Amino acid sequence: MDWLTDYKIPIGKTAKQVVDWLTDNFFWLFDGLATAMQAVIDLILLVLRTPHPLIVVAVFAALAWYLRRSVGVAALTVVGLLFVLNQGYWDETLETLTLVLSACIVCMAIGVPLGIAAAHRPNLYAAMRPVLDLMQTLPTFVYLIPAIVFFGIGMVPGLIATAIFVVPAPIRLTHLGISSTPRPLVEAGEAFGATPRQLLWKIEIPYAMPQIMAGLTQTIMLSLSMVVIAALVGADGLGVPVVRALNTVNTALGFEAGFVIVVIAIILDRIFRVGSEDNQ
Repeated sequence: MDWLTDYKIPIGKTAKQVVDWLTDNFFWLFDGLATAMQAVIDLILLVLRTPHPLIVVAVFAALAWYLRRSVGVAALTVVGLLFVLNQGYWDETLETLTLVLSACIVCMAIGVPLGIAAAHRPNLYAAMRPVLDLMQTLPTFVYLIPAIVFFGIGMVPGLIATAIFVVPAPIRLTHLGISSTPRPLVEAGEAFGATPRQLLWKIEIPYAMPQIMAGLTQTIMLSLSMVVIAALVGADGLGVPVVRALNTVNTALGFEAGFVIVVIAIILDRIFRVGSEDNQ
């Protein structure tokens, strides 16, 4: 079969040429994006680190109560965050929350408008679908290579790799919510003279809000699943002790950091699971 490999399709070589061309011609764009994203990360981290940890715990408990109106969820939030404090991973948890919140801002800002546009233009969604499939199925480690080339080492390439992996979720769920709006509702709005903008804001988005919130929840969970991979490119957070435990075969450290990640995932899932389960 050597004759077949002699005519190998130059996928890797082409990808390298594209990356090199982008690096040479658009370095100013990548530097600007890195500066803007780093500013957002630093701002969120400053807001989380400045108050006393117990104040942060109280704020998250109040947020849980406001969103869910559940004493159980608020109590779970308090107990979970106190457990993180007890284990000594508070700073790492704040860094992970910063990465997750930054990824949510980027992914929802991109995903929701694209999902709305795709719902109104079936041909656009048909063109986007294979790209979204590729973004979700390509091994996440592959994203780290161009992220390092374009943005260097640190939180920014971790955020970029996370956003590429996560953004298909809000796009798909927003598309699902908008496209499943009952046609009689839209026709009723049109009958009363609603403009396309009014139909979007007063009918389609309110109807699709459960799916959009599900996209937010998926964004949070998928971002948390990337914290260990992001640590490989210098991103701070709970992924760092996990990687360190893997390198040193430290079972205790690995289980501690891993369990803290699980606790944070449970807390965020319960807080932002807004929808049909609110009344349960």
